[in-house]
Amino acid sequence: MLMISVPLLLAIGGGYVWLTGGRYVTTDNAYVHQPMVSVSSDVAGRIVSVEVAENQHVAAGTPLFHLDPEPYRIAMDEADAALAAARLSVTQLRSAVATAQAKLVAAEHIKNVRDREYERQQALENRGISSSAALDETTRAVYTAENDVNLAREGVAAAVAALGGDESIATDDFPAVRAALAKREAAERNLRKAEVVASVSGIVSQVGSLNVGQYVTPGASVASIVENQDTWIEANYKETELETIRIGQPVEVEIDAYPGEKLHGAVESIGSATGSQFALIPAQNATGNWVKVVQRLTVRVSVDPDEAHPLRNGMSATVSVDTGASRLDKLR
Repeated sequence: MLMISVPLLLAIGGGYVWLTGGRYVTTDNAYVHQPMVSVSSDVAGRIVSVEVAENQHVAAGTPLFHLDPEPYRIAMDEADAALAAARLSVTQLRSAVATAQAKLVAAEHIKNVRDREYERQQALENRGISSSAALDETTRAVYTAENDVNLAREGVAAAVAALGGDESIATDDFPAVRAALAKREAAERNLRKAEVVASVSGIVSQVGSLNVGQYVTPGASVASIVENQDTWIEANYKETELETIRIGQPVEVEIDAYPGEKLHGAVESIGSATGSQFALIPAQNATGNWVKVVQRLTVRVSVDPDEAHPLRNGMSATVSVDTGASRLDKLR
């Protein structure tokens, strides 16, 4: 009897433990993640100074290293000279308009004088006091004055056309000046970009490989900044373990670097696809030698910050999600 009851009790006890278990879904396939931002230069040049040390915490806007600014200072001086020349050109065009307008006023004045002389000569000729030759001379003078007025008007039109057809246009709105301003802004930007600064706050890494005299090309990653203020855990659960995991459930995290220490957080999101679906060449399962493999999906876990136990990108972790439901609850 005893030999029957003991195994039976053990079986019942084991069954009870198994049925009432399963509330916590645990995996050690989990890692700390923090955003990483590549550091690169927008302009080319040789490094003349490195301002930070490896693993130094920097704030956004902190200078990281400087490129040789001399080529960009020269380009800036050239752009300033080109801008001054463009503005001077507009000033000269305005002066040309004023000169043309003055010539038109003078030509119109002479035309008025010639018209009055013609009227007097015609009146004298009608009275027989003046000769026809004098009237003809006055007539030729009127035609000449009228031609001069037309030429002066064409001169004004040409001068205004050189200003783009709008003599009231602001100097810096003139196309040539706008182009020169754009080139100057580009030169100023390039000079400013010779100082490479941190785009975000965080811990700077890989700057130990930067050396004075090293040539940097635009867009090439030369260092990284880890935004350690934004931290989460990515836990890779088997698809068979996701049945009761829900967003918002409490999570307990143990970091391998801090054994025995518990961090707390919550389920933030559940991956929309398995890792194999994001592979460069997804697995082809419609083959004759197919073998079923349990897939994993990423569960993103937010963690409460703990200054006493700083987390670093890539650290290993063990994650336990409190689903609030045992195996017995699932059977009900």
